[in-house]
Amino acid sequence: MDGVSFSVQAGEAVALLGESGCGKSLTALTLMGLLPAAAEEVSGSIRFAGEELVGLSEQRRCELRGSQMGMVFQDPSSTLNPLRRIGAQVSEASRLRRKLTRTDARALALELLKQVGIPSPETRLDDFPHQLSGGMRQRMMIAIAIAQHPPLLIADEPTTALDVTVQAQVLGLLSSLRHQHGMAMLLITHDLGVVNETCDQVLLMYAGKIVERAQVSSFFAGPHHPYGAGLLRSLPARQGSSDPRRERLWAIPGTVPSLKDRSGGCRYKNRCERATTLCAEQEPLLARFSEGGWAACHHPLNVRTAAGEVASP
Repeated sequence: MDGVSFSVQAGEAVALLGESGCGKSLTALTLMGLLPAAAEEVSGSIRFAGEELVGLSEQRRCELRGSQMGMVFQDPSSTLNPLRRIGAQVSEASRLRRKLTRTDARALALELLKQVGIPSPETRLDDFPHQLSGGMRQRMMIAIAIAQHPPLLIADEPTTALDVTVQAQVLGLLSSLRHQHGMAMLLITHDLGVVNETCDQVLLMYAGKIVERAQVSSFFAGPHHPYGAGLLRSLPARQGSSDPRRERLWAIPGTVPSLKDRSGGCRYKNRCERATTLCAEQEPLLARFSEGGWAACHHPLNVRTAAGEVASP
């Protein structure tokens, strides 16, 4: 990750959008202080409610995790303990921090399972994770993440591998919990539909950098960065539309560059139809436009020029 900078306000849902391998999950792990051993922190600042997290002791990090910062991991099957019952896993953190009795911890787990919509929660408390469906395991992960009502919830692709019906239920649950508890939410995804339905602000990430930042409505009305325009262009056309995309889907040409590539210039230059010599020589910085939103592009789209013209894809 390079120069990643953003903020999430209380009660706001921010989408971190981008294709696989661009650094979305690594951003979340950095915020939570859960970077793998091979990762290297060079510089930067992470502030939560005014407290600097970079350089924080592991003890203080543990105090913040769960109670102040909750996280729904991408794959519940590899995150949940297969040898422990559901009730014990859901209530574990709360039991340790609040010094709850076994009876009170079980009552809390039951209430959380009801809150996230798991059917027959009384019987599910003594089940093991493998006895649940994928959707219910994801709901269990959400129950663990919200058990202590954290002000910030990080959801790392919470609907991956779920069918459309269960996906809608999980997204509805997250939105309901966010409004109910006033939580800030950082939603990591590569699904444009999820962003449009769930979030207030979108951060578009490419090859380890934020290349566009905008309100969701503005982004879908007309992105400034060619990468954002390419993603929207690759979507299937609506039913009944005469758009030729219904016959053949358009794809962004080329591939994502290696993150080891330090050749300079814009990281999207080899895939961009608007790239010039300037793009190859100078890396663009995030700039704000009068139309709203920010983009790191030398030749942005949907921006009114001095002559009154609007550049569009």
